[in-house]
Amino acid sequence: MNTPSFRSSRATSSRSSPTPATKPTSARRDTAGPLLILAASALWGTTGTVASLAPEGASSLSIGAATMGFGGLLTVAIAGRSPLAVLRGGGTVPLLAVLGALGVVVYPLAFYTSMAWAGVAVGTVVSIGSAPVFAALLERLLDGVRLTRRWLTATGAAAVGCALLVLAAHDGTAGDRAPAGVALGLLAGAGYAGYTYCAAGIIRRGHPSRGAMGALFGLAALVLLPVFAATGGPLTGSGRGLAVVAYLALIPMCLAYVLFGAGLVRVTAGTATTLTLFEPVVAAVLGVLVVGERLGAPAWAGVGLVVGGLLVLTVRRR
Repeated sequence: MNTPSFRSSRATSSRSSPTPATKPTSARRDTAGPLLILAASALWGTTGTVASLAPEGASSLSIGAATMGFGGLLTVAIAGRSPLAVLRGGGTVPLLAVLGALGVVVYPLAFYTSMAWAGVAVGTVVSIGSAPVFAALLERLLDGVRLTRRWLTATGAAAVGCALLVLAAHDGTAGDRAPAGVALGLLAGAGYAGYTYCAAGIIRRGHPSRGAMGALFGLAALVLLPVFAATGGPLTGSGRGLAVVAYLALIPMCLAYVLFGAGLVRVTAGTATTLTLFEPVVAAVLGVLVVGERLGAPAWAGVGLVVGGLLVLTVRRR
């Protein structure tokens, strides 16, 4: 797929600026992209805490299907007719939409099951921490995007931080399903990176971010909602279950993905997935403040490394 990356297109835009008066706007756009991705990641970081409030008997499969299924419908509603334009688009746009939707289907089912089998902390950091690696491989193999030293430094620091979080959180009680849970976490990371890459490709081809996200999540909802219908009994049988579903669909799914799509206009898919390493940091802090979990020194060191990696990636050189 021989298409220009966001990195190169953004550089071309800067070089073609006719007057110095355009520089502040460009700087604001450069800052806005990472901030939008970080805001979305902060909302995603609340999912584990809220999901833990689901009624007894609610499966991780049903929670994942409900979150992305109903959230997908809301995303389509917000996007209006623009997802139809994506699906009717020429060239490779419809194929990107279908492949991206497949990633959307895989991600929540693998992610929530990974947390159930390997533990919330391990499942979260493996899923989110592996996504930048898969995203970088996709951009390198399909677009020829070079891995910059800055990106490698930021991702390396964040990945080490995630590893420390895993080691600090894993107490050996996950059982025989832990290795399978880790494998599912890697599958979730691949699915996440895949649909991020596809959404970015659709946006690069001239479609608005809401149209791209609406097309991907709308198609995925056609698969996820039947899964929820088959497994979601405990969630729909109580007010607490319905409240959990409503929050997960409206806030970390619908609102966060609108912010995420807007951020993708301004950054590359690889940068976006690296920025989302902020999610396990938020999840860890909420675990301490809300759930009452205790984090030792290695875990806090991991949080610091993730934040440090994000600063390397987002703070612009003057």
